[in-house]
Amino acid sequence: MVKTNTILFISLILILAFLLGCVEKGGEKMVNLEGKSVLMVIAHSGFRDEEFQEPYNILTKAGARVTIASSSLEEATGMLGKRVKPDILLSKANIDEYNAIVFVGGVGSSEYFNNSVALNLVKSAYGKGKVIAAICIAPSTLANAGILEGKRVTSYLSEKSNLEASGAVYTGRNVEVDGNIITAKGPEVAREFGNKIVEILSQV
Repeated sequence: MVKTNTILFISLILILAFLLGCVEKGGEKMVNLEGKSVLMVIAHSGFRDEEFQEPYNILTKAGARVTIASSSLEEATGMLGKRVKPDILLSKANIDEYNAIVFVGGVGSSEYFNNSVALNLVKSAYGKGKVIAAICIAPSTLANAGILEGKRVTSYLSEKSNLEASGAVYTGRNVEVDGNIITAKGPEVAREFGNKIVEILSQV
């Protein structure tokens, strides 16, 4: 009987370990974002491929519904050649339909720096407590929208002066989080950026 109980105990431990392994895979917690909606904004030309693809994969794998917006419905082209067909025009996006808005970087993302539609979406998202994320040079869109004063942020180094001029506290970290605002440096941390969006989105 003692031997049988020992075997049962070991079996239970092994089952528990297996279940925990299913919860965490590759060091990443499996989070269920079913019911959450994300608006991903990409440049019509010159978005950074990894900064789009990595977060997109992570968000959709977690169960989030991702809508891709751009300034044109024509196929968008990435810096490394990736082609993506946007779902909607940015001008048609209603922030009330989304839990988060994500600005993908790349040289082309500067088209949104002073785009009134993009800036108004950011302001509205901020006022409504949505998760707001931007990577590479895209944090400058957030800065120009006036939502970064006193916020800890990071970005591609070229944007440091613009972020600081907007009142932000530039940390230079790979990924930075301040409240519901998530910023990241560039394509090399695109996966970490995506995981952080999932983490914060799961908490709101």
